[in-house]
Amino acid sequence: MPELASYAACDANSRGRRHPEDSPHGRSQFQRDRDRIVHSTAFRRLEYKTQVFVNHEGDLFRTRLTHSIEVAQIARSIARALNVNEDLAEAVSIAHDLGHTPFGHAGQDALNECMREYGGFEHNLQSLRTVDLLEERYGAFDGLNLTFETREGILKHCSPAKARELGELGERFLNRTQPTIEAQICNLADEIAYNNHDVDDGLRSGLITLEQLEEVPVFARFRREVLALYPGITGRRLIHETIRRMINAQVLDLVRETSGRIDAAAPLTVDDVRAAPVLVAYSEAMKAEQLELKRFLRDNLYRHYQVLRMTAKARRIIAELFGAFMDDVRLLPPQYQQMARDDKPRAIADYIAGMTDRYAMREHRRLFAVGEI
Repeated sequence: MPELASYAACDANSRGRRHPEDSPHGRSQFQRDRDRIVHSTAFRRLEYKTQVFVNHEGDLFRTRLTHSIEVAQIARSIARALNVNEDLAEAVSIAHDLGHTPFGHAGQDALNECMREYGGFEHNLQSLRTVDLLEERYGAFDGLNLTFETREGILKHCSPAKARELGELGERFLNRTQPTIEAQICNLADEIAYNNHDVDDGLRSGLITLEQLEEVPVFARFRREVLALYPGITGRRLIHETIRRMINAQVLDLVRETSGRIDAAAPLTVDDVRAAPVLVAYSEAMKAEQLELKRFLRDNLYRHYQVLRMTAKARRIIAELFGAFMDDVRLLPPQYQQMARDDKPRAIADYIAGMTDRYAMREHRRLFAVGEI
């Protein structure tokens, strides 16, 4: 592997861990971060957390786990093309959704509403809380004790008020500086993955159709290309051939645009990257196409009446669970009862956020359905 660019993150320029540890043997600091995340309880739970479709609705739809793996693949490819740190890009990618609630964004919105008077709830901050505090694997410290750079990448956005509470980690939100180039890569790799794979899942579910997608220029262009190359191709092959071309085009555009921005900014160090404008970006033409695809998915998939029915059900489940635990903290498992002595609402939010879709539904039945225990 070629030597990394001088402005890439590496062990030598890392800001280290909250709790000092001996250097790992046979792997880098960011490889250690990735390995700790992969072995965490929160990572395993992502298998049964919603991306768009609730887990029980079908075995072939994306979950938070498969989404995170797909983000990591795209981020590694971009990082390699730009000659920056693949291991950090992968670590951030697989950790970025660890704090997500059950039922996707509907669950987050409902829990945030429940927590409105108690500091709110935001899944990026919850992902950081998970790796900093909630994981219980080591005798010497709470959490996973990840490097500053991985923790920084997990926290994609943050309000000024919250940023002030985070010390060094929150400074960039107050100073309007940037994270590492690897963190910037993960941010857009996440967008590439969910936009394209939501198209795939939407078509698989039957909630959107190929005819509707003809309205989306980026999809229509590559569908025509596939049909010209493979006359008569239909079904899943047509969909996969189209979507993989969309992903490839977005990645290549991102690498070209980012390379140009790097050349213009001429960073020499990680600190130069932090001080520069955003370096990882699409061209204006590709950005416009991505916005059009997002609008299509919002209007035709995320607001489809069948998705909205599940969203309404999810909000009710989260709100009723939160209310029941607030009314009687003794309904919580013992570990969370103990945490609730210091901050009852936050302990309840931690418990609910850690649930999988099916566990949340089961817990709701236990509390509210006659005959369930």
